[in-house]
Amino acid sequence: MPTGDVTLNNAKGLVLGYNPRAVPSPSPNPASGPAPSGTRWKILALLTLISIITYVDRVNISVAARQMMPALGLTQMQMGYVFSAFVLGYALFQIPGGWLGDRWGTRLVLAGAVVWWSVSTALTAVAGTLPTAECLGVLGSLILIRFLIGVGEAAALPNFSRAVANWFPLRERGLGMGVSIGGIGIGSAITPPLVAWMMVNFGWQSTFYAAGLAGVLIAGLWGWYATDRPEQHRGVNHAELLHIQGESAGATPSLLLVEPVPWRAFARTPSVWWIVVSYTALGYVAYVYMSWFYLYLVNERGFGVLRGAFFASGPFLAMTVLCPLGGWVTDRVAAAFGVNAGRSWVGSAGMLLSGTCIVAGTQIAEPYTAITLLSLGAGFLYFTVGAFWASMIDLAPRHAGTLSGVMNTGANIGGTLSPTLTPWLAEHFGWNVSLSFAAAIAAIGGLLWLLVRPGDGLKKEA
Repeated sequence: MPTGDVTLNNAKGLVLGYNPRAVPSPSPNPASGPAPSGTRWKILALLTLISIITYVDRVNISVAARQMMPALGLTQMQMGYVFSAFVLGYALFQIPGGWLGDRWGTRLVLAGAVVWWSVSTALTAVAGTLPTAECLGVLGSLILIRFLIGVGEAAALPNFSRAVANWFPLRERGLGMGVSIGGIGIGSAITPPLVAWMMVNFGWQSTFYAAGLAGVLIAGLWGWYATDRPEQHRGVNHAELLHIQGESAGATPSLLLVEPVPWRAFARTPSVWWIVVSYTALGYVAYVYMSWFYLYLVNERGFGVLRGAFFASGPFLAMTVLCPLGGWVTDRVAAAFGVNAGRSWVGSAGMLLSGTCIVAGTQIAEPYTAITLLSLGAGFLYFTVGAFWASMIDLAPRHAGTLSGVMNTGANIGGTLSPTLTPWLAEHFGWNVSLSFAAAIAAIGGLLWLLVRPGDGLKKEA
């Protein structure tokens, strides 16, 4: 057999891009060999960095909207359409984005996706002067650009799942997903005060230019350092490969086998449906925070622009802490009581606590206690994220990107409704009712977790 890259066709699928020269040589005596190299944690750090910029680009418009709306002549309801356009593009391209990662690998797919949405983010600043504004009007041009940002970002989280499936063993999957998606909290926490400061000092357009440039730089860093699989990375020693892949590492090549997507097995597995519906509930509640929490503090609770931006970081700081913690807890519970208990107990408890905190926060007039409770509502919501995404890997390791895309499509169906329905409910019934409705959605999602059994795997196709 030649020593170069190998491409094999067989009845089951296609083996892509295995380079035997990239596989670390086994140590004659692993027990006396070097410690695991820890390259997977550097890959995880890069995923977290991508997660941070993803949510900077997602949340910045909700703060910049304070100046954008009068500058562009947009109403609050029209801004809701702009918010929803992003989520629609994001929802529609989850499955294609995940499938691309399964098919072609995460290195090129993620790098290309980050460049795509970063350029589109920069174009947001000039949406009213682009040729699209002449054809579609300013509102239509802005809706189109936000839709395109959603299309690009759709590839992010499903490819995180694919990367964690490749780079982390079963006992670290929840932590890997919790840490990487925990970047959501960091990005969302730093965005309101940073964007408010830039908006006041340099104008709202500057926030989109800066975010676009940062994204392109991060895409270059990922493309330079990352590989699709650990055996392709020169920084991975044999001890780390054994840790990730088990005793079979090095004995036979760990090939990237691309098989047909088992759509029927997905559809026949009840756990897939319950997780998707529950994640739809999470998406609805999450987008309440991402789209309207800052404006809720300014318009309903009476905070100023900069002070409101500071306190609007509360939910995202809670996510930053509780998202990785939830990933660690789900792995520990799974190790002690089995995968089914480890995922379902954490998922159910987190979403029920989220709903409880949101309801309590809406009923308290004292603003700082209310903000604390509402922030914990977001934190407990994201406490469940490691359980959600690890469950997708548990159910279908070979198709983790595609199945994660299915799940995240559900989240963004909920997220498409949330930015528009939230202000409508607030306008007609008040903010307490609007937020309490979100709390009820979270509680329903928590109860659905009691039906989930990811450890059982997919149902066999008939």
